[in-house]
Amino acid sequence: MTILGISAFYHDSAAAIIQDGEVLAAAQEERFTRKKQDAAFPENAIKYCLQYAGRSINDLDAVVFYEKPFLKFERLLETYYNYAPKGWRSFLTAMPIWVKEKLFLKKLIRQGLNAIEPVDKKKLKLLFPEHHLSHAASAFFVSPFEKAAILTIDGVGEWCTASICLGEGNKITILKELDFPHSLGLLYSAFTYFCGFKVNSGEYKLMGLAPYGDARSEQVKQFVQLIKSTLIDLKVDGSVFLNQHYFNYATGLRMVPDAKWEKLFGIPKRKPESELTQAYCNLAMAIQIVTEEAVLKMAQEAKRLTGADHLCMAGGVALNCVANGKIDDAKLFQEIFIQPAAGDAGGALGAACAAYYIYFDRTRKLDPGQLDALKGSFLGPEYSAKDLEAMSRKFQAPYKLVEEEDALLKEVAQLIANGAVIGWHQGRMEFGPRALGARSILADARNPLMQKKVNEKIKFRESFRPFAPVVPVEDVSSWFEFTGSSPYMLLVKPVRKNRQIPYPDDFKSGSLSATLYYTRSDIPAVTHVDHSARLQTVHKTTNARLWKLLNIFKAQTACPVLINTSFNVRGEPIVESPEDAYRCFMRTDMDYLVIGNFIFDKQLQPVWPEKDNWKQEFVLD
Repeated sequence: MTILGISAFYHDSAAAIIQDGEVLAAAQEERFTRKKQDAAFPENAIKYCLQYAGRSINDLDAVVFYEKPFLKFERLLETYYNYAPKGWRSFLTAMPIWVKEKLFLKKLIRQGLNAIEPVDKKKLKLLFPEHHLSHAASAFFVSPFEKAAILTIDGVGEWCTASICLGEGNKITILKELDFPHSLGLLYSAFTYFCGFKVNSGEYKLMGLAPYGDARSEQVKQFVQLIKSTLIDLKVDGSVFLNQHYFNYATGLRMVPDAKWEKLFGIPKRKPESELTQAYCNLAMAIQIVTEEAVLKMAQEAKRLTGADHLCMAGGVALNCVANGKIDDAKLFQEIFIQPAAGDAGGALGAACAAYYIYFDRTRKLDPGQLDALKGSFLGPEYSAKDLEAMSRKFQAPYKLVEEEDALLKEVAQLIANGAVIGWHQGRMEFGPRALGARSILADARNPLMQKKVNEKIKFRESFRPFAPVVPVEDVSSWFEFTGSSPYMLLVKPVRKNRQIPYPDDFKSGSLSATLYYTRSDIPAVTHVDHSARLQTVHKTTNARLWKLLNIFKAQTACPVLINTSFNVRGEPIVESPEDAYRCFMRTDMDYLVIGNFIFDKQLQPVWPEKDNWKQEFVLD
């Protein structure tokens, strides 16, 4: 039985294909079109999934869309009705699109599939699970657990904005839901907007900015109190009741009424790309504190309702790895599994899984030897040596071919130890927003200048943005206050005390720029200002080459930790093909590009004619 899952038409369009319960392939459309968060019908991702599975569309047992469009339309109509006459401009903007396109989604999907190959209408089965069921299925059915509590939190699906479910065998039982307009995800996005970042894209920036707030300051305490007393009523089960007088997202064209928020917090809405003063750092810290409290309360409620030993998480808020770390610290559950493609892209995989296990009632089989069923999330395209040779001929790019793997990895490790920044393109591409060691930029975490170099000269992004450490799972407890696994970079944990460098007493009194590059630990390039780090553990079973590289680097330097950041520049999707990788490599100050066993030395490459063209090509995130 082969099932194709699709998410599309909002943001992060994607496709995934499963066969007899095995996840074969999954990819986001943005990686092929080079349009970040592409919402279009995922034609390229579908073509890839079908090609990898060796199937045509007419071979499929079902095509599954990740939500119910009519239920979402019902929510829109009821919301506009309840708020009338407010929201008239938004109504006039939204309704023509819904009437013309989204109400006739079956037709749109069939047209999209027909553009790939002629489809037998009578044979094609189209299914539409609910949005949060797709999220829940994306986490539970690929987890290693027979039974688990499931927590999904995002902006909004049809009506639901958060859910608590119980997964057992091939069933998911919904136990509790929080409904629109009350949403923890939309609350966080409102602060993303007010702090000058892009909604549905900049939330991770807000999370990265939060540690630069001064937890001892009266302003942070005041901001937390204002959020809890004026904007939300936070319940004991983690649900939030949002005061709609302070929000516009239900019927407006903006997240919040700027003037009301400016009066409430005493600071103006930050203009994008403007200076980040301490007040915005403190506001980011305040909403992060409230978010962590709400998420932890939801997890406690999930434990109370299910009594389960394990927890699965999905939805966009599940990408808040600081909050995830707090749940893990609370030791409510023996193990936590977080879907690496937790946002809408992962809904494509969840939709396929929900159809297979729930609609078709197929038996779920667990493999006790696997971390999970996602193969390390390496589910995208891969390229052969012939593909690399063709790319090098196209760009007249000289390279060095190192056939023997150990020799290749020793050379790369030595380059990194000597200060080089490496573009690393290996094997199958990752599914989800994180680069996990297949489409990554690697550098030395010990180098105190490396965070600044990679942010400013390679990623072309804000200087405060942190980098993640990548470490073999066997070494994680020697460097971080953590003994488990975090293969998908979705937990934040402290650097071990004996590797931290304490701050002077007046450390927080300086500006963001003054505190940014203070050497905080033995691995300063991946240590956040609060001495924490967003961990990725590497496992030999899922990424043997990167695991071996880290161990060789350890043998050379006594340190098994590297920087791992996504292979792209700001505003660009993570690279997919060798051509994407070479183009990004040449437009930046990366020193070497390693694709497969091919090493490209920047100093030997021909002059790249369009070094700054990326600024016109990609919209800033």
